[in-house]
Amino acid sequence: MRPVICMITTAGAPGEEGDGTLVSRIAAAARAGVHLVQIRRPGLEGRTLAGLVREAVRAVAGTRTRVLVNERVDVALASGAHGVHLRADGVPAARVRAAAPPGFLIGRSVHAPDEAERVARQGGLDYLTFGTVFSTPSKAGGAAAGVEALASACLRVPLPVLAIGGMTPDRLGEVGRAGAAGFAAIALFATCSVRALPAQVDHAARAFDSPAGVP
Repeated sequence: MRPVICMITTAGAPGEEGDGTLVSRIAAAARAGVHLVQIRRPGLEGRTLAGLVREAVRAVAGTRTRVLVNERVDVALASGAHGVHLRADGVPAARVRAAAPPGFLIGRSVHAPDEAERVARQGGLDYLTFGTVFSTPSKAGGAAAGVEALASACLRVPLPVLAIGGMTPDRLGEVGRAGAAGFAAIALFATCSVRALPAQVDHAARAFDSPAGVP
């Protein structure tokens, strides 16, 4: 069973890859079988971000990959994205659902099993991202939730749960056995070239060991 794989883009700090290269990475990830691409570009103003998202949607056409926008519901709806990913302190999912077209995906970040259970009960969500599971440089100073907390969240909610934080191939088997439906990652995919991306995606999928995966 293949896990749900979510590639999160880098924040786009100065000196990092340009948007043209990012679209190429998104296209390569889609061809490799990544299910979700979460576009995270907090520094972009709305019109520029919407243009990038439209390019990404075109890049994944003909694949099953779906493009999500991080937090910006307005941009996601205006640009034809397939969904939105909400921060833990973001707007209620039910409010987004009321304004969204059919088939629009809505996910949310959660950090504890109780929080996962609470937001799942509120409705409107398609999946949760739980973390940080393992310590990671992108969340320096924050305590890792751990695999036991991930397993508890997976047991307590009826939604697919994706693990995030410190996702490396040697940890993915443990994540899968905890009951996660898949995983989301930034560094795992950002550290390899566009040409090497398909092999990295395949390696990660094979490392994941879970009865909760999807075909």
